[in-house]
Amino acid sequence: MTWEKEAKEINEKRNFADQMGGKEAVELQYKKGRLPIRERINRILDNKSFNEIGKSAGFSEYNDNGSLKKFTPGNFILGFGKINKRPVVIGGEDFSLKGGSPNAAGLRKSIYTEELALKYKVPLIRLHEGAGGSVGGTNQEKSNRPTSDAVYTPSRFISLANTLGEVPVATAALGPVAGLPASRLVASHFSVMTESSLVLIAGPKVVKRALNIDVTKEALGGPEVHLKSGVINNFAKTEDDAFEQIKTFLSFVPDNAWTFPDSISTNDKEDRCDDLLIDIIPKDRRRPYSVRKIITSLLDINDDQSTFFEIGKKYGPSLVTGLGRLNGQSVGVIANDCMFYAGAMTTSASKKLERFSDFCNSFHIPIISLVDEPGFMIGPESEKSGTIRFGTAAISAIMQSRVPWASVHMHKSFGVAATAHYGPDSFTLLWPSALSGALPVEGGVAVAFSKEIARAKNPEKKQKELEDQLDQRQSPIPRAEGFSAHDLIDPRETRPRLISWLELALKAYRLKSPKPYLVTMRP
Repeated sequence: MTWEKEAKEINEKRNFADQMGGKEAVELQYKKGRLPIRERINRILDNKSFNEIGKSAGFSEYNDNGSLKKFTPGNFILGFGKINKRPVVIGGEDFSLKGGSPNAAGLRKSIYTEELALKYKVPLIRLHEGAGGSVGGTNQEKSNRPTSDAVYTPSRFISLANTLGEVPVATAALGPVAGLPASRLVASHFSVMTESSLVLIAGPKVVKRALNIDVTKEALGGPEVHLKSGVINNFAKTEDDAFEQIKTFLSFVPDNAWTFPDSISTNDKEDRCDDLLIDIIPKDRRRPYSVRKIITSLLDINDDQSTFFEIGKKYGPSLVTGLGRLNGQSVGVIANDCMFYAGAMTTSASKKLERFSDFCNSFHIPIISLVDEPGFMIGPESEKSGTIRFGTAAISAIMQSRVPWASVHMHKSFGVAATAHYGPDSFTLLWPSALSGALPVEGGVAVAFSKEIARAKNPEKKQKELEDQLDQRQSPIPRAEGFSAHDLIDPRETRPRLISWLELALKAYRLKSPKPYLVTMRP
């Protein structure tokens, strides 16, 4: 007696699983310009590194003689793999089966992805294209009865939440994503969305029935909506572009919260001083400049390619956030963008800053802040959106930061909002163009000396005189002379000064064993 019959059935089930939703359903994916899930997994992973788990999970139908007639696999595929030789857990919905709406086995496998990443302490990647549960539930296969979890069963969302504090999570929306998959999509540190993808709580038909609003799928949850809403971080033109962005993101982070990010070799010079920086900040305060040019100038440039990887460009655009390399080390970068609201701290920018700071602290990534902060955004819309509360929450996040911080005060640093750009023990460098105070001179003088200006024979001349007087008080020179910053420097020296600081800061920070990041309640 052998187990040949059973082994044959195992292989038959595997063959059925490889067919996914069938040839026609898979071909339809290609016609839509989207890849089937198995091909997606194989494209993002190192060649032949995918080790699938649960391939035999699903629903079997047998002939009267007991032989396998049909097998419907779980429509979520997961397993282990490698990206640039690093182990990861990866999973995604099979849209060719029920449009990715989970069957019983698919739901269990999708929930298990987080458990698997937590158990083995490796990064988690989810490639999403699918809907949430259907009205009929997940257990609709023949001879099954609907069941629910026992009252003592832990919530499926516990592991979802725990992954964010323990392992890097990167996700992609590669088609329509709704319901539970949409919730899983945003429960990540980095998310990317392709041109043909959608992210929805519910589709247009449900919206029409519930709210009597006619709206297209694209207007409801297309890329233009969610890149600005903050639901998704980045945009990708193609699926391959999305995969490359996930790979780039993973290159900056460690495997888990108990390890430090790897350093990489760089052919950039430690002592590189860029002449661009000596005049990039205009002496005319009203003239804009490109802060991204400054970021590129300071960070490593390898083989003529910038190492800066921006995250969330269209959300809270007055604040730039991203990852980069400084002398081979991973760093997080925050910088005001004067092109939007003069760089002012809006509600969305505040939320963006808080989240990015927590991410860097979770995975031991030092932060470099390039400061040009005019203050909190003012006006009716700013008040309605609760800017002061969310701005103060961002400040609280910064004050709870544990990673090394360096702040380069380039231009404006005004009001309470400026506090969000300096860590608890920030290494602070001043540029000659740095200005600081409670309010910008122009607006502050008009308010504080309104009566004196009004009484003057020439109000405009008087206001200019007062502005010139107060301008001297906002100069960086008194701050440097009073040792209120670590140094006043030639802007061209910034990169070597930051590298010198980072080497010492990391050596001290890494004397302690790495562990997950915990915070208290915030405003």
